[in-house]
Amino acid sequence: MARQLTPKIASGSDLVLTMTKAHRDTVLGVAPRLLHRTFTLTEAARLVSEFNARDIGDLVALRPQLVAGESPDIADPIGQSADVFAAVGSQISDQIQPILELCRRVSVRGAD
Repeated sequence: MARQLTPKIASGSDLVLTMTKAHRDTVLGVAPRLLHRTFTLTEAARLVSEFNARDIGDLVALRPQLVAGESPDIADPIGQSADVFAAVGSQISDQIQPILELCRRVSVRGAD
């Protein structure tokens, strides 16, 4: 079930991932305190894959390494063909893998 983002929901988040820069801006409009925990999916994936971010703190510290415009938005497939849906699904799947690995590492460290 989809829910409208509220400051209360957002405040409990360790990491907020959005599909587009416009979505990220919307999140920050609702909860500006999330600036350091809000990234587009492609930004976070690049920070893990290309800059070796190992945790949320690294994502924040490494963000200045990103060059504006080099982390494209994920296209919205609504109203598009099945091929577009498949391509977007593949893109999300590829981008989410390094972030999931980061989350696993953080989770394992937290359990120690």
